[in-house]
Amino acid sequence: MSTADNGHSETRMERDLLGEREIPAKGLSGIHTLRAMENFPLAGRPCHEALIRAYGMVKLSCAEVNRDLGVWKNEPDKADAILRACREMSEGLLSGHVVCDALQGGAGTSLNMNVNEVLANRALQLLGEYLGCYSRVSPLDDINRYQSTNDTYPTALRVAALNLLITLEDEVVALQEAFQEQEKNLAHVVKVGRTQLQDAVLITMGREMGAYAEAIGRDRWRIYKCRERLRVVNLGGTAVGTGNGAPRRYILRVVDKLRELTGLNLARAENLVEATQNADVFVEVSGLVKACAVSLMKICGDLRLLSSGPEAGFGEIRLPPRQAGSSFMPGKVNPVIPEAVTQAAILVMAHDQVIASACAAGNLELNPFLPLVAHSLLESLDLLERSCRILRRHAVAELQADEERCRAFVEGSTATVTALIPRLGYAKAEEVAARARQAGKGIREMVLDEALLSAEEFDELVSPEAVCRLGSSALPDEEVAT
Repeated sequence: MSTADNGHSETRMERDLLGEREIPAKGLSGIHTLRAMENFPLAGRPCHEALIRAYGMVKLSCAEVNRDLGVWKNEPDKADAILRACREMSEGLLSGHVVCDALQGGAGTSLNMNVNEVLANRALQLLGEYLGCYSRVSPLDDINRYQSTNDTYPTALRVAALNLLITLEDEVVALQEAFQEQEKNLAHVVKVGRTQLQDAVLITMGREMGAYAEAIGRDRWRIYKCRERLRVVNLGGTAVGTGNGAPRRYILRVVDKLRELTGLNLARAENLVEATQNADVFVEVSGLVKACAVSLMKICGDLRLLSSGPEAGFGEIRLPPRQAGSSFMPGKVNPVIPEAVTQAAILVMAHDQVIASACAAGNLELNPFLPLVAHSLLESLDLLERSCRILRRHAVAELQADEERCRAFVEGSTATVTALIPRLGYAKAEEVAARARQAGKGIREMVLDEALLSAEEFDELVSPEAVCRLGSSALPDEEVAT
């Protein structure tokens, strides 16, 4: 209920269940938003932009179905104003007026009411009415008609997540392609492969990059699975999934309308009660998303190791320098991009635990902690999308191999003797490794000094083609006796 602004006062009075409050006369939000702002100064920031825009799309779908069912058949101008307001919110034009905190009690009711008030008042503006004239356009009887927070909020969350997943998938694909490009660029660079951080066998830099591309490719597949999981919504179920208070024709149409407007492959849940009660789908999606964070963190750890030094470390790759690395040590440049992405990945993993805890804490017919789920999941998707983008642009795309250093490691490391086994046999190769270590010589030098192989034979055994070959073509009786 509201006492409308008369055009001169700086405030207007609005009433709810708890009493009256003064509202800024020109504000699009109302008393419910004011109370939410007072009650929940928690995160210190509003709800995610994608969630607000998705809520506008959900409200637009509901309003279009209501109009088609004749709800405002005698007030077509009112229907047009409501629909326009909803479109504006879905386009991000009203996001600045949705100000309630991202973390809130009430299962998202504060956000739903903030949205309802903004849409009602924007419609009033379009109609030339005073803000707060809720007898003309009501946040509840018009904007929220046949709806509950309990079906609109989780539906908006799914729509928001689906839209962010589309953006994330684009960046994951681009990162995969960047690694694939480096796989080709660095296919000729033979280097020492390591297990347990110890020299193991030879590999090419290209094969390492290709392995990263393959891991990121699996994340692309997982994102597709996330989209499959989120497409089922409970819109139309109202408070607990029974559809109480909503006409059957509305329930049967509203998800189809939302699918049409969003272009997303949405479907109404077969069991609306179950879909309203349980939030485990967000746990599953978060787990799949966490796998992407794990991949990024592992890859970033490798990039930091391989670029370490550069003089006193591995120094096998050179990452593009992004900024000065120290206020004290001249000339130091740090691997800041992999470091930043690693921090984002750790935060995504933490969000996954938060989501699991929040979803497990639901009770009976509803989970009241969906605002925390929304905050954590949508932030994770943002973090991963930005992480993939900066890792690709500022690290992977311009990564270079220090071919001379890689070659020196190959010629000096005992890992190289494994490549010589087909010609020398295991026992002799092992002896060469031991003598080289004792003499402080490289493997190439030792082999040539002892005339065990010619330079050409050695180079052939450690060539990119040889180290990348899938196994040996020789049969046991063709190999050198040990």
